[in-house]
Amino acid sequence: MAKQLIFIFTLLVAVGVFAFTISRIISYFRFTRACFPIRNFGKRFRVMLNVAFGQTRIFRRPATGFLHALVFWGFCVILIGSIEMIIDGLFGTDKILKSLGVVYDIIMASGDIFALLVAISIIIFLIRRIFLHIKRFEGIEMKAISHVDANIALTLILLLMLSLTGMNIAYIDCQHRSGEEIAGIYPISTWLTALFSGISEEGLHTWFEVFWWVHIVLIFIFANILPYSKHFHVFMSVPNVFLSRLEPLGKLPTMDHVTREVKLMLDPTTAYAAPAEDAPVERFGVKDVEDISWKNYFDALACTECGRCTAVCPANLTGKKLSPRKIMMDVRARMKEKGPGMVRQGHEFADQKSLLRDYISMEELWACTTCNACARECPININHPTLIVDLRRYLVMEEAYAPGEIKSVFSNIENNGAPWQYSPEDRLQWAKNLEMNRI
Repeated sequence: MAKQLIFIFTLLVAVGVFAFTISRIISYFRFTRACFPIRNFGKRFRVMLNVAFGQTRIFRRPATGFLHALVFWGFCVILIGSIEMIIDGLFGTDKILKSLGVVYDIIMASGDIFALLVAISIIIFLIRRIFLHIKRFEGIEMKAISHVDANIALTLILLLMLSLTGMNIAYIDCQHRSGEEIAGIYPISTWLTALFSGISEEGLHTWFEVFWWVHIVLIFIFANILPYSKHFHVFMSVPNVFLSRLEPLGKLPTMDHVTREVKLMLDPTTAYAAPAEDAPVERFGVKDVEDISWKNYFDALACTECGRCTAVCPANLTGKKLSPRKIMMDVRARMKEKGPGMVRQGHEFADQKSLLRDYISMEELWACTTCNACARECPININHPTLIVDLRRYLVMEEAYAPGEIKSVFSNIENNGAPWQYSPEDRLQWAKNLEMNRI
């Protein structure tokens, strides 16, 4: 009974802290804009199975991709065992899901095997991060805290796997010595029971309880650290893939209010619902986080900071300042900075800063070629170019700012109806003296 009460208190604290954190993050979404409607649920579900659960984009780098997939799939399987532990802790039961029979045996065996595979994968990841200095893990946006954050999260995952294996070993040995039935199959832990051969039965039971508490408390700590870490993608990646844009990557979204005005100019008889007289004037493009769409912010929260986007960016590869990963990290950092003030004071809150210029420079924005290499490579379907284009839209449409070369194009389109500086009457001059042969 005492164990139950302590567990319930621990669970309530963990859930309370997590709920507070998530409610704060959700409150920031109120200050973002609407974007595309959520339709085609069947197609979205197929994309989620393929990209999120199938980890197809991760496998573009086969070696590390396979290890990452093992970690993801291992978490999916081990999650069932964690749910069982919570139920046991609440109601004082022991292996409550063992009534599932063969299914339970398969789940426990898979979890036992994956615990070892995930532990090996995490050790490899830690070695790569600490000793190998992988180029895509570096960059101006990757501060020292980013590396510490990653190492802490990986270490917690490793401890989770070790405590799970230790718990399974102690459980198997305890059941063997007492002659009681073992619920589930544990191929790896059974093989490792020799590690506890010199411990008494009472000592084994104590070790089981220690490992059980360490494992469940680590789960609670890990869950509450994630929202403040780049590893928040553990929660966010699957829904982010489900909510990803389904249009071709090269299609850039238009601004509805601009499209409406253009169509009215072309055809005044077109019927459109006029905006309310007291409706706030919409800003063209994005200047700060209150101008981004909810999907832009969702992308920023889901970003894994893996650097795959920046590693394939042609602008970054040629030495320019643009880093698609930095764009997402800047959105997240800026919302974290401005969000609390907007929650208190609403849209009127101003801190004399903005996402544009204070976080993202114009040099970065104009370096983007909208080739969509970053969006294609992202393992969780983040679309960076749509946000970059919206930031450039603000510069052009609100501030009339653009590099000189682009201003020349705008001027030529206005005067000549084409991007070139030649008059429309002179467009065929190149063919004036050419002889044409009829076929």
